[in-house]
Amino acid sequence: MNQFNGQFLYDTPATAPAPKRKVSLKQRLAKRTTLLTGSAAIALGSIVGATVGGGVAVLAFNYIQSPAPIVVNNAKSVTWVTAAAGAAQPSVVTISVSSGADGGNGSGEFLTEDGYILTNTHVVTLDGATANPSIEVKTFDGHVYSAKLIGTDPTNDLAVIKINANTTFTPIKFADSDKINVGDSVVAIGAPLGLSNTVTEGIVSALNRTIQVSSAAAPQNGSGGGLQLWNNQSTVAPINLDVIQTDAAINPGNSGGALVNQSGELVGVNVAIASAGSSGGQSGNIGVGFAIPSNTAKRIATEIMKNGKASHALLGAQVSDSTNSSASASFTVGALVRSVTANSAADKAGIKANDVIVKFNQRAITSAGELMAAVRQQPAGATATVEYVRGSEHSTVSVTLGDAANLN
Repeated sequence: MNQFNGQFLYDTPATAPAPKRKVSLKQRLAKRTTLLTGSAAIALGSIVGATVGGGVAVLAFNYIQSPAPIVVNNAKSVTWVTAAAGAAQPSVVTISVSSGADGGNGSGEFLTEDGYILTNTHVVTLDGATANPSIEVKTFDGHVYSAKLIGTDPTNDLAVIKINANTTFTPIKFADSDKINVGDSVVAIGAPLGLSNTVTEGIVSALNRTIQVSSAAAPQNGSGGGLQLWNNQSTVAPINLDVIQTDAAINPGNSGGALVNQSGELVGVNVAIASAGSSGGQSGNIGVGFAIPSNTAKRIATEIMKNGKASHALLGAQVSDSTNSSASASFTVGALVRSVTANSAADKAGIKANDVIVKFNQRAITSAGELMAAVRQQPAGATATVEYVRGSEHSTVSVTLGDAANLN
């Protein structure tokens, strides 16, 4: 999140003069500089071969049509990035948060036509510093609205806010994040350093990556730094996030923004960046960014909109990394079960201490953090398959997961 001591960076929205006569899309594309609306981007998408979802309309206040700030100087050389950005950009917003003298900004995307917005917990809590933020939202066309906090989910660093306005908005379209591949092309849209409507291109660098970040739960003493990767010197307990890794440029202020595919559909919610510095402060893009998968984000957002909070599964086993310190020939990589809670999901499934969990829902598990992230992605009461090794024997069991809320 881009913090700047209470100063909100707002770029001045461009306003197009009223046209004197009706101008066709073909004529608009022939102009030297063109501002594309979402619907024009769809037409452009057919030119460059991108499959952009139909029906994207950009209407502000029902009667004023404002173009998205996508500039095309040469219509013959446009790419799929232009089309994807044109489809998704009306759904992406810049979020400004303040509490006392402190402030910061991030990004988000519309979930519904009536103004529910998805973003990161660390954006709306100022990295865990406040539970009662003052929030403003700027849409892609420059309109600013006040917003209220609906609920946060620090476990997955996601939050939902809502604005009330006498208009309708364009919700983001969700893609199935379980169907993306390493190497897929993606576009990140957000407000790095407060610069709204910024578009960057990259690929999916890795899938099923687990990272540790400082918790942004609020309130807490001091700044949690949810945008920062956790380190051993941190005084705040970490959370494990299952993420998509991308080389699309992501910088402070992109947090909560959209990572979209070639059709402009959401595949991930930008959440963190890796820094080459050692100070632990925020720094620029080094080609290693992370996003929460869209399937997880959709599940969490739906529960927050319905209940004000999200549920999380519980396995009921204390685990640690299974490390080959003894160079044993029978060594197994995975999550080593240290103990099992009586009557827990693990206990009822027959999992015991010293078992090594190697797969969860068909996903390979190589560390305790990966297992914890995979479990907490699931809702309470979900059914999962767990593969474990006991001695030299492999076993697979079906587990009905518990509710992490019972730990409190």
